Amino acid sequence: MEERINHMEYLPGMEVIKSEIMDKVISYRNEYDKDNYTDEDVKCALQKDVLSPDDFAALLSPAALDHLEEMAQRAKVETNKHFGNSINMFTPLYISNYCENYCIYCGFNCHNKINRSCLNTEEIEHEMKAIAKTGLQEILILTGESRYKSDVKYIGEACKIARKYFKVIGVEVYPMNTDEYAYLHQCGVDYVTVFQETYNSDKYETLHLEGHKRIFPYRFDTQERAIMAGIRGVGLAALLGLDDFRKDAFATGMHGYLLQKKYPHAEIAFSCPRLRPIINNEKINPKDVHERQLLQIICAYRIFMPFASITISTREREGFRNNVINIAATKISAGVKVDIGSHDEESQHAKGDGQFEISDKRNVEEVFNAILEKGLQPVMSDYIYV
Repeated sequence: MEERINHMEYLPGMEVIKSEIMDKVISYRNEYDKDNYTDEDVKCALQKDVLSPDDFAALLSPAALDHLEEMAQRAKVETNKHFGNSINMFTPLYISNYCENYCIYCGFNCHNKINRSCLNTEEIEHEMKAIAKTGLQEILILTGESRYKSDVKYIGEACKIARKYFKVIGVEVYPMNTDEYAYLHQCGVDYVTVFQETYNSDKYETLHLEGHKRIFPYRFDTQERAIMAGIRGVGLAALLGLDDFRKDAFATGMHGYLLQKKYPHAEIAFSCPRLRPIINNEKINPKDVHERQLLQIICAYRIFMPFASITISTREREGFRNNVINIAATKISAGVKVDIGSHDEESQHAKGDGQFEISDKRNVEEVFNAILEKGLQPVMSDYIYV
């Protein structure tokens, strides 16, 4: 059997930045013992105006589940204080599903027998026109992690097209070097999102068997490289269910917290995705994360980092998403299609298979109206270029 590359050593072409954040986050994660926290620790944390990392850890502990109602009430207060009643709307657009990584939990992995496709510029524009007709003004562009099939220039061209139709552009693609992020910024990118998947580097090594994604530290420093390149906002997440979800949620929060301290101007966003079924699913024995625990994580993020944006995914069911935007989430996706080429009304069918199964299949109008019914204000764009 061929020996696998060391998941902690950089490959040629990967930029190394001198940053202390990864070591700090891993240290926080390793030292976190969720069973050390009591009811009193949770009550004490909820009484504070500004939480310490230890208070955040308490709110993620099993003891805090008995205080979920108080956490939700506090999270709602913080959300209203910093975001008012506004809920940002967006949709993802998958433009390619080719991937060079072998991640055993992902539908795009290079050994999975799925229909592969990569949209050309004309097809991308058709898709974006169709999305823009729904009234959305923010888009998240996604690809599989293949530099060969979707290189930086290809992604940049997609962003230039997006700038014609949308006011806010995010990308969720493979990690890049700072000069490449600077180029994407010139092409119109506002946000860069990358999921670390799990912050347990040992478990990470067993899940990512081939490809550039196997290199844990390069992926970890992605958000910092993007900020250094001038990108105004970065998104972070662990894929909850791959490992101990409390430790991973704690590490995700601390990653965002330390980035915010080092780069006060940067906008920090959290996503809270749970592991979902995929095509030709591999057996990875996911750790169960139920809705009460997911709500606990979302509320803990909000109370610990009140200014951070929190996105609630279509991985979650309609009822849960409706409730959480009234508590702590500030951004919601709508009209989501995870297949390649499925937004364009002129297409008869999708050109490529999706990454995972979604749960909430409502269109933009249905989500828009659901927000209004909650007494909240749907916001299509939070930024204006002058």
